[in-house]
Amino acid sequence: MENKINLLITEEKSTFSSEELMCFKSQGISVNFCVKNGGVLIDKIAEIQPDIVVMDMFMSETDAIGVLKNFSNSPTKPLFIVASLFDNEMFQKEVMSAGSSYFVIKPYSVSSLTLSITQLYKSKKGSPKPMIIQPFEDDESSMEIKVTEILHQIGVPAHIKGYHYLRDSIIMCVEIPDIINAVTKRLYPAVAKVYNTTPSRVERAIRHAIEVAWDRGDVDILNSYFGYTINNGRGKPTNSEFIAMISDKLRLHLKNRLAG
Repeated sequence: MENKINLLITEEKSTFSSEELMCFKSQGISVNFCVKNGGVLIDKIAEIQPDIVVMDMFMSETDAIGVLKNFSNSPTKPLFIVASLFDNEMFQKEVMSAGSSYFVIKPYSVSSLTLSITQLYKSKKGSPKPMIIQPFEDDESSMEIKVTEILHQIGVPAHIKGYHYLRDSIIMCVEIPDIINAVTKRLYPAVAKVYNTTPSRVERAIRHAIEVAWDRGDVDILNSYFGYTINNGRGKPTNSEFIAMISDKLRLHLKNRLAG
């Protein structure tokens, strides 16, 4: 009997349809699931010793880079694939340098992912060439495009720094929801790292971007996203409120997209 590929992935089983789970099975892939928590993932890897790990770039406690570094000197380390909604060249280079074999842009096609997993497994004794697995061909499924569309609708000018910081903050919050509860300690520093700046500058630029949108944006569109905020005399939302509202809507969109 052909050996199965032991896969560990940081997703809930309910994320996948029965057809997608069957796709894994048909390729000889035995799937184990883990919460999006880097510390828990490290323990899970040590426990079940998977052949391949597919993990999110951003996770609670420890991100993908931290997990990769934890196993950098392990003689029995699995092969790693890092998945992210966030298509950033610097992140791609960083995860590859840290020891990942593939970088996956979400939402990905399960059939493409399983093909890459089997190819990676077959070449595990060699030195597989790092590669990027592209997302669905449907551009409407691209999270960056969705965020860009929303920011344009709201009225955040694309030429200001806060626009880019907002876009990346929202995408990070879609990937790891609880980061919104640690904006100062985790979110701003993560965005600052991407742009080689400081967390305080990120915070100020985002606040400025929101103020500009509130001064120049379409009231009806703003009301559709932040009705409870611009009513009752509360004024513009805080940075955290703005990011949380948009990321929640996008997370629901992604969930419906994957379920469909």
